[in-house]
Amino acid sequence: MATLFVGDVHGCAAELAELLAAVDVDRVVLVGDLFLKGPDPEGVWALVRDRHLESVLGNHDDRLLRHVDGVKREGVAGRCVARLDAADPSWLPWLRAAPLFLEAGGFTVVHAALHPSGDLAQTDRRMALTLRRWPDDAEGQPFWWQVYEGERRVVFGHDARRGFVRVERDGRTHLVGLDTGCVYGGKLSGWLAEEDRLVQVDAKRRYATPGG
Repeated sequence: MATLFVGDVHGCAAELAELLAAVDVDRVVLVGDLFLKGPDPEGVWALVRDRHLESVLGNHDDRLLRHVDGVKREGVAGRCVARLDAADPSWLPWLRAAPLFLEAGGFTVVHAALHPSGDLAQTDRRMALTLRRWPDDAEGQPFWWQVYEGERRVVFGHDARRGFVRVERDGRTHLVGLDTGCVYGGKLSGWLAEEDRLVQVDAKRRYATPGG
């Protein structure tokens, strides 16, 4: 079985379609952050739905769910929810069912980070959705993948500033970070697990500003 992992899509449906057309795989797993920020959340959902793509939950996906549940009301999240609802309301139960972790192609997929031990039981929701630096995201601390000692091989996203990350252990890829900032005018990145190979497509344009 050929497995493709895909970095943070953020509403970039055209780029996702191009990446999927460039490879022939049996299974596609996204690292989360599917809809917010970019130009075409409806198009992303159509690809996910029609191609039976899988995904873990990202922090921006969680942001949409919190908006729907009235926990946090935001204009940008509300507009995205309204567009998705108008296109096909089945996106919501699908997203609610998205897990924090997925196993595929010999890797564990998480949006942001695992506990450095690799123990999922010690990886809380904050780590899985938002952590970049260990232990508490303070500036100057090491990135979680720099102190990672777990045996699990991991695919993650969430850190466009860092871009593509690849860490080897025992002569093979052990950690892969795939957020290469497509929505900011960078690239959408895919990792072919069985081939140990990176595939990328360029963003059509810059859709958002980091931090904006």
